[in-house]
Amino acid sequence: MQVFVRSIQVGLPQEIPGEKPWTSGFLKQSVSESLWLGATNLDGDGQSDRVHHGGTHKAVCVYPASHYPWWRETLRIPELTGGDFGENFTLDGLVENEVCIGDVWTIGSATVEVSQPRQPCWKLARRWGIKDLALQVQQSGRTGWYLRVLVEGVVQQGMPMRLAERPHPDWTIAEANRIMHHDRSDLIAAKELASLPTLSPSWKDTLNRRVERKSPPNAIARLDGA
Repeated sequence: MQVFVRSIQVGLPQEIPGEKPWTSGFLKQSVSESLWLGATNLDGDGQSDRVHHGGTHKAVCVYPASHYPWWRETLRIPELTGGDFGENFTLDGLVENEVCIGDVWTIGSATVEVSQPRQPCWKLARRWGIKDLALQVQQSGRTGWYLRVLVEGVVQQGMPMRLAERPHPDWTIAEANRIMHHDRSDLIAAKELASLPTLSPSWKDTLNRRVERKSPPNAIARLDGA
């Protein structure tokens, strides 16, 4: 398996004009020089909503480069390129059914761990003016995922990522997405997924509440807002 970071993007929160002005770190610029990857983010990166974005369990947002051709055709936006879904790492050689919760990867002098799938929000939809884009991403399974940082270090575009550990080979990002968004009545699988020690606390809480209440939470607030 050859995996490498095609591009790295960072951006600080800024006000984005429009019919509904909004503040976000969604608009990111590609950086070719080496960057320090700290415990909560890359140098030069930031989030305006620290409740739902960033932090130790969402230090790096990853998106597969191989998804962009499909989105360019589906959305009829030919200029879509790496970073346009707000990710930090645009990755070659890996997609959602090939990476697992708890995977430990090395890149440069840093070591990272897969913490959860990305749950797209309304900011993605508003960025591209497509009201249901977050839902489209969620339903397609082309979500990307988040990394936490186990060892801080220097990273750079073009660097390979190497798999060091895979403690939960049955729990791919694709499988986690299936349980969270599609087979919501599978409470046994939800409980098992929530028990993974490396799953992010927010996903654990959501799944445990589902098991306790025997019903999924309402995702409208996250998905709507374009």
